[in-house]
Amino acid sequence: MRKTAMVTGGAGFIGSAVCRYLIGETDYDVVNLDLLTYAGDLRSLDSIKSNPRFSTIQGDIGDSELVGETLQRHRPSIILHLAAESHVDRSIDGAAPFIETNIVGTFRLLEAVRTYWSALAAAEQTEFRFLHVSTDEVYGTLGDDGLFSETTPYSPNSPYSASKAASDHLVNAWHHTYGLPIVISNCSNNYGPFQFPEKLIPRMVTTALEHGSLPVYGAGNNVRDWLHVDDHASALWLVATKGRLGEKYNIGGRNERRNVDVVRTICSLLDELGPPAPQGGYESLITYVTDRLGHDHRYAIDATKIETELGWKAKYDFDQGLRATILWYLSNEWWWRPHKDAAEALYKAKAN
Repeated sequence: MRKTAMVTGGAGFIGSAVCRYLIGETDYDVVNLDLLTYAGDLRSLDSIKSNPRFSTIQGDIGDSELVGETLQRHRPSIILHLAAESHVDRSIDGAAPFIETNIVGTFRLLEAVRTYWSALAAAEQTEFRFLHVSTDEVYGTLGDDGLFSETTPYSPNSPYSASKAASDHLVNAWHHTYGLPIVISNCSNNYGPFQFPEKLIPRMVTTALEHGSLPVYGAGNNVRDWLHVDDHASALWLVATKGRLGEKYNIGGRNERRNVDVVRTICSLLDELGPPAPQGGYESLITYVTDRLGHDHRYAIDATKIETELGWKAKYDFDQGLRATILWYLSNEWWWRPHKDAAEALYKAKAN
């Protein structure tokens, strides 16, 4: 009898990579539960949508009745919880969806899962795992030195990171209070194919291709640690299946870069790989804009625990991964163009 993994948010950027990984690298059936908001795109799952082991259910993690029915019908032994509102700028403009999805939604999901898990036979209870996927932003900001470890105190600085920190605490509490078998992961900035163009790398690539202005916050000196989404997907499955219950695992690519250097590298690669650049090259499109409210200076993950305890290591270095990502966006305008146009229409509507 085949086992089943349920993925929440499986039509999103990271969630779709996880679904593709599970179908390609495991023998599990995969059930994707996704509300299909603006950042969910079933086209990201085209390569696996016809696979008999894969199915998608459109629905909200906060819909306790639907979640309960889904759990009873598909009987997952592993749940990978990725459904979340995840963009800092959007959380600054309006925090309510982040509170509703990331905190209230996670609470309702946990309660539905607890009801399901409590009714399982003893052997199934022992086998069951719930992985909560979170972010390094819950730790706050670093100075020029140091790394986030699993014991770094939480100090979130945006509505988004505060909502994720709250959900982390809920998951941890459901383990210690009710015995729910959970594991938590905290990752650095992801990049790769099928990423919604509001995020830094796809935004810069797709805007540069239109010869539009490339806005860099402040002086561009904010530092992020970059993790390829396929490396992240493999790490998540390892944490879900092999991680110690009740533990946290930081997942990072050990690829620190200043934001301005990322944008300049994108421009250089587009000069080489892309269509003709504007006069002065793609880098001439860079502009510097007023810094974002509460902009954390630096994130950097210490991935020692997952590397030594579970034997995981990132395969992509940033230069290799960024080149491959840019080539993907150059070849897949069919995927990103509708998102880009919709975002532009929304921006113009707000401006008016």
